[in-house]
Amino acid sequence: MLVKTKPKFYTPDEYRQLEEAAEFRNEYRDGEIVQMTGGTINHSRIIRNLSRVLGNLLEGQPFELFHNDLRLWIPRHRRGTYPDVMVIEGEPVFSEGRSDEILNPIMIVEVLSKSTTDFDREDKFRFYRSIPEFREYVLVSQKEFLVEQYIKNESNQWLFQEYEGEAARVAFAALGVQMSMSEIYNKVVFETEETEVQE
Repeated sequence: MLVKTKPKFYTPDEYRQLEEAAEFRNEYRDGEIVQMTGGTINHSRIIRNLSRVLGNLLEGQPFELFHNDLRLWIPRHRRGTYPDVMVIEGEPVFSEGRSDEILNPIMIVEVLSKSTTDFDREDKFRFYRSIPEFREYVLVSQKEFLVEQYIKNESNQWLFQEYEGEAARVAFAALGVQMSMSEIYNKVVFETEETEVQE
C-alpha cells in the first residue's frame, strides 16, 4: 500500500532563501515550491527574438524589458514566478528589501509549452490580472505561427486578439510597437520533434 506523503509548505521568506542558493529556478505557489521545467530550443529562440527585437524597439522609451531570470512576485495570490518576458513602465517596484523580485509589469509574454499551456492560459493569467499595472498578456505558440493577445481596455475589460500566419504583424498595444511573425519566429523550426528537459 502506497502512503501519500504530506507536502511541505514554505513561507515566502523560506522560499526566497532557498531560491538564492538553488541550482534550478523554482516557482512559489502559496506555500509550495515547484521546480520549473527546462525549455526547448524553439522556446529559447522565441524568448531571444522577443528580447532582442522588443528591446531595440523600446530603446529611448520609458520601458524596460526583462526575461526569465527575474522573479515576479504576486502578493494577492502569494506567487513567485519567472515570466518568459515582462516589461515595466518607468521604474521597477521591488518587493520590500529585495532587488531580485519585481511587482509592476505592464506586459507579460509566455511562450507556451506542452506542460504549461493550460496553466498559462487560465490560472496564471488570473494571478497576473491581480497586478494593478498589468494590461497586456501575450501567449506565443512554439508549434506554429500563432500569437494570442489579451489587452485590458479603459473599462477594465480584457479584449482578445489572435495573430496567425507568417505574414502577420503583432501590435503590442501597451508599448506602441509592432513585431513581424518572422522576427518572433526567427530560426524556429516547427517540424523538429522536441522534448522538454530539466534545466
